[in-house]
Amino acid sequence: MGQTGTPSIVPSGIDEAVYLVLDCFGRGGCVWREADAQQTDLENVIADLMAGQYSDPLRVVAMNTVEGCARDVSADVASEIRRRADLANEDISSSLEEFVSHHAAPRRHLARRRM
Repeated sequence: MGQTGTPSIVPSGIDEAVYLVLDCFGRGGCVWREADAQQTDLENVIADLMAGQYSDPLRVVAMNTVEGCARDVSADVASEIRRRADLANEDISSSLEEFVSHHAAPRRHLARRRM
């Protein structure tokens, strides 16, 4: 129950962040993509993005209803996608290229030191 004695609208035990993707469809506009409640954790959202489940992702937002906050986590997600693609020596899909290039920090190339 809430502090005023009314039941909470937040299911008990759900105090982790929910991640939603704003996906664009050209002239059709942009929508917050519908997702199964069990599939809105960060790992599933990243996996779905990398698998091409989104047409043209514009932003990823994390919401925590218990804490009453939301924040744009697009830069963190884009950087993680780039990191995973680099580790797997895979190209980023065409549907994600713009999202990653727009949100992720530029790659840093480290020069090899000669001894």
